[in-house]
Amino acid sequence: MPTPFERMSDSLTVYRYRFGSFVAKLVPASIAQAIVSRAAPALAFSLRQRRAIIQRHLQRVDPTLTGANLRRASQKSFDSYMRYYVESFQLPQLSRSEVEKSFTMEGLHHITDALDRGKGAIMVIPHLGGWEWAGRWMAENGHNMTVVVEALEPPKLFEWFTNLRSSLGMNVLPLGPAVVPGVLAALKANQVVCLLCDRDLDRGGVAVDFFGEQTTLPAGPATLAFRADSVVIASAVFFTERVNGHHTVIRPPLSLERRGSLREDVQRVTQDIAYELEALIRLAPEQWHMFQPNWPSDPGYETLDK
Repeated sequence: MPTPFERMSDSLTVYRYRFGSFVAKLVPASIAQAIVSRAAPALAFSLRQRRAIIQRHLQRVDPTLTGANLRRASQKSFDSYMRYYVESFQLPQLSRSEVEKSFTMEGLHHITDALDRGKGAIMVIPHLGGWEWAGRWMAENGHNMTVVVEALEPPKLFEWFTNLRSSLGMNVLPLGPAVVPGVLAALKANQVVCLLCDRDLDRGGVAVDFFGEQTTLPAGPATLAFRADSVVIASAVFFTERVNGHHTVIRPPLSLERRGSLREDVQRVTQDIAYELEALIRLAPEQWHMFQPNWPSDPGYETLDK
């Protein structure tokens, strides 16, 4: 049972997000973006351990990044992360036409071709850019979206984010015992299921080579695709230079041809997912919001809460 101090701290956390959302809705997008560019350096300075971790990750993506170039790249990661929150807060109040004007997409036919099979599609994405924009665009253009997300603490904060995403037309499934039946039901209903999968939260996933170093990624996307006879498609949503600008890249479906045991095929497809995520992240590594230890060699990896 949480102590009174913990309950107070949780309430303050929820209040900060609600207040940030309220302010973001009042401020024009261009001004909000300028505020982000000024506030992000202070955030980066105050979170030195997070900055050290993102610098490790950026050097995995581009080993040539050192010195001032590395510091600038890591600062852009904090800029991007703050932009993600500000634009997510503003998104519900924008009109459909405003979203359409600020959004571009390549490779949509890979999704529609998959849905023509009638067995849904699993989209695997990295923590990059602002994926809620793609979720709203897809929902408003007739594609039912189910998103699987990590349950946040405190629960009231998770509830607040769930309501935000639901208001954009997405069905939200929290990670937990009900997630597998929920995903299979969504695929059976020919929905698009979106899975963030560049981080293995419970460390029980598949060993893969990811940016030249071994770690684990979730086995769920490949396992669920085989069970549902669905498809796996990698995608990412990138910020563009324009205010509220977003561009989505959708890659061709991965091969799900059976070549061995289920265990062997899940391992192979998960490794293919890792390669796809690498290619997408390399398009804009400074937009990758991976501020947690993600490889066994990262400081804090063993003690990080699962």
